[in-house]
Amino acid sequence: MSISDLDTANSVVSWRDARKMRRVTSRREWEAHYTEGLRVTDTVVVLGAVTAAQVIRFGDIDFQQPWAIVSYFGVSAVLSVLWLTFLAIFRTRSPRVIGNGSEEYRRIVSATFRLFGTIAILSLLFRLDIARLYLAIALPVGLIGLLLSRWGWRKVVARKRARGGYQTSVLIVGSRSSALSMAQSFERSAAAGYSVVGVCLPNYEPGSDSSLTVDGVEIPVLGDEHSVVEAIETSGADTVAVTATEHIGHRGLRKMVWDLEKKKVDLVVSPGVMDVAGPRLVMRPVANFPLIHVEKPQYNGAKRFSKTAFDFLFASTVLLMISPILIALAVLIKLTSKGPVFYKSERMGIEGKPFQMIKFRSMVQDADKRVQELAAQNEGAGGVLFKMREDPRVTRVGKVMRKFSLDELPQFVNVLKREMSVVGPRPPLRSEVETYNGEVRRRLLVKPGITGLWQVSGRSDLSWEESVRLDLSYVENWSMTGDLLIIAKTAVAVLGSEGAY
Repeated sequence: MSISDLDTANSVVSWRDARKMRRVTSRREWEAHYTEGLRVTDTVVVLGAVTAAQVIRFGDIDFQQPWAIVSYFGVSAVLSVLWLTFLAIFRTRSPRVIGNGSEEYRRIVSATFRLFGTIAILSLLFRLDIARLYLAIALPVGLIGLLLSRWGWRKVVARKRARGGYQTSVLIVGSRSSALSMAQSFERSAAAGYSVVGVCLPNYEPGSDSSLTVDGVEIPVLGDEHSVVEAIETSGADTVAVTATEHIGHRGLRKMVWDLEKKKVDLVVSPGVMDVAGPRLVMRPVANFPLIHVEKPQYNGAKRFSKTAFDFLFASTVLLMISPILIALAVLIKLTSKGPVFYKSERMGIEGKPFQMIKFRSMVQDADKRVQELAAQNEGAGGVLFKMREDPRVTRVGKVMRKFSLDELPQFVNVLKREMSVVGPRPPLRSEVETYNGEVRRRLLVKPGITGLWQVSGRSDLSWEESVRLDLSYVENWSMTGDLLIIAKTAVAVLGSEGAY
């Protein structure tokens, strides 16, 4: 064995030691098991929904009349089969979408509503007498049940992946810098389940640096762009991720596709466009070349109207429901410390327009005057924001409110005033905006939000760069489905008081 071979072997051992010798299960094995579990729970949920709708709408069945049984169960049986068929047609259990992201939920909602839309059209055309209350019960019960069951399965996947299971083993092909960037993204997004088992670097020469170090973990370099097939045999990868194609060329990439087809290994190619989600990436063949078109983000028109309408309805409903809590907090603040109940702070809104953001006062009255004396203890992201885990200015009531983000509840008034949105980028200070470059200023293209990606991804624990990246990602890709998922995740993050201080 040559010295370079020994170096490579040592790198592999180091990588395995760093991973604590975890066993990466075959992707096809766990995907088949997971998909079968989804099929079972989908069937149980659908049958449960139509049965509940039938019992609630029609009541008890007289089993002494056989034809009544047929009439009662006939519609339910057909509806169940059609529902499960639509879920299959819309590929809600596709390995490409299960376990991560919003696409799985979107497909379930789309399949369900299209099914019931089809039933409504057929009922109208053929004058079918189907009880509307029956459908009105089955639709929400089944849809909520399906979404909750998928959420539960995702929790199972998250636990498995935290223990090293349910992984997709990835071989990265690309330049050192792009491969390192992708490996870091996979390493920091453990929930995605991508485990990097090796890299192939174009123009790699044996004897040079035989590994990449990602967050203290060594990943072996297994050759150059022409060694992909051999690297798959060595690493056991079931997916190849190409991050830069300039060294490979379209002929080399086409040959790689053919080689991987024989081995039943997936090939994914990064378009090199950061933080742009799937709905904005459209594949269009032009002159026999498959080109990825990046659509412009939608900030106006129907999308903005729907977001504004949702903000108004959601904020009005929440304020009405939590009004007793608001009154109780106001009384506690007034009784336990001097000063006003509310604290107003200038923030910069859409297009950089200033507004007064309303919060419950969680600090002593002269808190702003003491910032300079505590500046040396600032733990805020990048030093741009002032944050302290143990801020002496926070009152006893304020600590409790901050832990569960209760001090931010009055911001729903800002939403009604159309100064903020329920979901959006973090509301910035004027001093922050003055430091923005051209890229960061894109945060101001949409209204700031009470919650956002930053809220469900670590809150105060995030670095400044990561906070900005999440805000820009939201601005570039916002959608109503994404907003609903962020709201749901916010409730979990707030109850767990993650990153709150």
